[in-house]
Amino acid sequence: MEFGVALRSCAQQAHDQHAPFVADSVEDVAQLAGRVLPAPPARPGTRPATTGLEIPHDQLDQFSPPEIRAALVARAQALPGVFTGPSPVSEPSSLALRLRDPSGPWEAFLHPSRDEFGHVHRTGFLHLTLPRPMIAPLVRAGWAEPHPISRRPEWPDTIVMLYAPRDDAELTVTLAALRASWRQAAPDAAEHTTTTEKE
Repeated sequence: MEFGVALRSCAQQAHDQHAPFVADSVEDVAQLAGRVLPAPPARPGTRPATTGLEIPHDQLDQFSPPEIRAALVARAQALPGVFTGPSPVSEPSSLALRLRDPSGPWEAFLHPSRDEFGHVHRTGFLHLTLPRPMIAPLVRAGWAEPHPISRRPEWPDTIVMLYAPRDDAELTVTLAALRASWRQAAPDAAEHTTTTEKE
């Protein structure tokens, strides 16, 4: 199923039934994030306010409820090879998503760290790297914006702010993007996981 169609279906199910919808496992999300997002669904409502081109780059409203952020962190921690802790490149309260065996290219990481591919802020938004073909569709659909530091030539142009998910339907989109970020940073682990799933 096309990624955009699958996500729209998930989001509609969550809103129609007024019940939480989150993929049952990281592997379920992989079915959504396994290829480039050609047409992600539009994020409901207006974009959150952010600090724009200022650094630090913060989201100022439309935060995640605590249970949504907790679910996001749990799913991130379940990704193979990922460990979490204080971020060496962000505010102390953010939670770094780091790899025990990073194998991705330079643009897959938040430098100067060589193993951190993203971090979750205390209010639920993320900074992370994404495969380049995914960035423009997510920005157009209202889910993300480029990190201002990515305008500097010494930094990857793949770093974005992914807005805080506000409900389970939005969490599904966030998890799909997170999975794609992880696959870019840990292609060896991702390939091993895919092979294991097929066996």
